[in-house]
Amino acid sequence: MAQTTEAVPDPQPHPHDTRENILFGGVYGAVLACSMVAALTQYGHTDKASRRYDAVWLLVTAGASALAHGYAHYIAERAPHRRWDALRTLRDEWPLVAAALPTVLLLAGAGWGWWPANGVEYAAFVLNIALLFALGLVTARWSARSWMVAVVIGAVDALLGVVVVVANALIK
Repeated sequence: MAQTTEAVPDPQPHPHDTRENILFGGVYGAVLACSMVAALTQYGHTDKASRRYDAVWLLVTAGASALAHGYAHYIAERAPHRRWDALRTLRDEWPLVAAALPTVLLLAGAGWGWWPANGVEYAAFVLNIALLFALGLVTARWSARSWMVAVVIGAVDALLGVVVVVANALIK
């Protein structure tokens, strides 16, 4: 009997590794959270009920975005699919929702009276810009980049949040 040196294919291939999913989903979720806060506070509704409403809408939007993004990945793959591939693809979108959760908690906390509802959008902007910076920094370090390069990558990621804040200020 002859031995073969062929590689055995992975029974459950993942097109994206976990670190890549965390970066992509995290950046997408943080920018989405920033954008939603800017859009939802456009008309100056800053009472507790509005902040609870904003928190729910951000959570719904993050979930819908994760589903749409996962579905698009699933459909875009032209390879044959196995029974649970669709659920695996959707499961891989968890970083998008996870990145929006701190802002959901911030808005819900304002809605529940844990802190003032008026002006919480500024804290949300700072939170998401810091999250974007941290995601860029950490993933760059995971990729064995130097600290200087990692800080620059983090700053570029944070710039995405700053663009949303500046656009919000200009549009208002």
